[in-house]
Amino acid sequence: MSFDQIFDDMWNQYIQLNPKAHEIHSLLEKRGDKVINDHVAYRSLRMSGLGIDPIAKVFEDRGYKRAGEYNFELKKLYAVHLEHENKSLPKIFISELLVEEFSLDLQNIFNKLANQVNPESLKGEKILTAGRPWKVSHEEYKLLSEESEYAGWLAAFGYCANHFTVDVNELKSFKSLEDVNAFLINREFVMNESGGIIKGSKEVFLEQSSTMAHKLVVDFEDGSHRIPSCYYEFAKRHELPDGSLYQGFVTGSADKIFESTNKY
Repeated sequence: MSFDQIFDDMWNQYIQLNPKAHEIHSLLEKRGDKVINDHVAYRSLRMSGLGIDPIAKVFEDRGYKRAGEYNFELKKLYAVHLEHENKSLPKIFISELLVEEFSLDLQNIFNKLANQVNPESLKGEKILTAGRPWKVSHEEYKLLSEESEYAGWLAAFGYCANHFTVDVNELKSFKSLEDVNAFLINREFVMNESGGIIKGSKEVFLEQSSTMAHKLVVDFEDGSHRIPSCYYEFAKRHELPDGSLYQGFVTGSADKIFESTNKY
């Protein structure tokens, strides 16, 4: 499968879960901007066959290489990002929940979910758009979310792009990330304000902001409920002392970006 087909499939599934991203994308294009993806993010579980590695392999088999790793101690997450030598391709950011560091109740729920997974459903590039490969109740979702919003989201949505990210450096009709945020707020998009609307700064070479996740009705085993799904992110990268653009991620900022899927 070609890169174009892979990213088209990822995007088409994503905008079903987050139609507001498609709306914003269209609004930016109407201004004359070409919308380029800075990175795409996935969430996963540190459990056999369900973590970072099978997702990363899809991209590594196509020339991507791991370029950074990140630890989120409070949220009990580990992450990596991958880059391709073709800089027109987006970076890939993959995180995983460190299941063994949570309560036995959370571990037991995820063990139950993992036992339902058919490995064939996550084979190769299928994992990128597999969605939820298990049955889960709303009661289990609530229990997981109380301990970790990330865990609840992953149980509800499974394997799909958690967010796409607009490369603000490539937007020609905006001078700054502040201008992008003002444009969105004026159109009543709800922004993630955890740690400030803009996370990071020029001093750490990366500024990020994001919408709060679109709320979507999800079918659980014990009924349908409206919960936060996916969000849209915006990244402005700054020059390093050598004149190149910073390509990594800032743990303190990403920690707050994760909260875009929190209930609100």
